[in-house]
Amino acid sequence: MAGVLLGLALLAFWLYSLFDVITTPEEDVRNAPKALWLLIVALVPLVGGLFWLARGRPLTAAARARRQPGGPRPPAPKGPDDDPEFLRELDRRMRGGSDD
Repeated sequence: MAGVLLGLALLAFWLYSLFDVITTPEEDVRNAPKALWLLIVALVPLVGGLFWLARGRPLTAAARARRQPGGPRPPAPKGPDDDPEFLRELDRRMRGGSDD
């Protein structure tokens, strides 16, 4: 029973990796051409899939930002309670000065 579950998990991982390679745009693939990644994942299921996830899959935006420590960081999102203009407008409305 454990062997069957392990086999199904391996098959699921292989299919996931294969589908991920196929659906990733060519320009986003890292370290090797997409066709080579497809062959690696198809012919060496477990190891190829692990290599794909570690070395071939596109980086997320957060991972790209971590890899470029010297680059400018985008401004942090500002909530309405941190925006002075919003607070002035809210104060004006609460005092009854709204002309709406």
